[in-house]
Amino acid sequence: MEKTQTYSPVLDIRNFSVVYDVEPPVLAVQNVALKLGRGEVLGLAGESGCGKSTLAYGIQQLLKPPAVITSGSVTYCDHKGKETDVLGLSKQELKDFRWDKISMVFQGAMNALNPVMTIGDQLEDVFLTHRPAMSHQQRLSECQELLEIVGVGADRLKSYPHELSGGMRQRVMIAMALSLKPQIMVMDEPTTALDVLVEREILTQISQLREQFGFSVVFITHDLPLLLEISDRIAIMKDGVIVELDSASSIYHHPQHEYTKKLLSSFPSLTGDKGGFVRGTAKASAS
Repeated sequence: MEKTQTYSPVLDIRNFSVVYDVEPPVLAVQNVALKLGRGEVLGLAGESGCGKSTLAYGIQQLLKPPAVITSGSVTYCDHKGKETDVLGLSKQELKDFRWDKISMVFQGAMNALNPVMTIGDQLEDVFLTHRPAMSHQQRLSECQELLEIVGVGADRLKSYPHELSGGMRQRVMIAMALSLKPQIMVMDEPTTALDVLVEREILTQISQLREQFGFSVVFITHDLPLLLEISDRIAIMKDGVIVELDSASSIYHHPQHEYTKKLLSSFPSLTGDKGGFVRGTAKASAS
């Protein structure tokens, strides 16, 4: 019998819609309703262009014109039960909120580092901006600890991005996202362009860090089999709409929406029939 687990909500998204104000208008996200539990991994899957990244950017007010949020609410709830209306925050309040409460590992993050600044300077910049009262020695100590946590090594603080491998640069971006110990980490295709062995190492580390620090994860990817393995729940998105939301196990064993079934069958099996991937060792197969 499948075990169910409940989570107290840390983020509550209701009736959230985004339109790209072009001619004709594009309904990128339509009336999305999602709750993210504290400590939960929520997977967001769908084909390219379905609105996954637009949703992730929108809930943090990171969208730029012609994107316009036309409806909805985004509520953050801290450990003490205090609620914050994210869409109602001012520019300064947003500056304080981002990275501190919710951080993001952006799509293509391996190339997001400044090529002419050392890794240490870029990590330290987060503390200079958000923790200005910290001394230089405190900032340095935090940066060293962050790199050790993500398995890069403090000796890389003086390295430049081009001196690191793709996997190490990705780990640095994860360290940066972890720097202020946020309660939510949004990861937009964080393993894109990594080979399968490095991808596995990164995913294992994300899981370990979540267990260690207790943050929630919104993991965005078009790779549904990957989400089946790492997620507690999965939301399937098509044309800006959440068409199915359920536990990873239920999505895996009992998909309800036709689009979900097509996604599952679109990944070829290495050993089975051509109709889809083999449902073997994924986390979701446990019951």
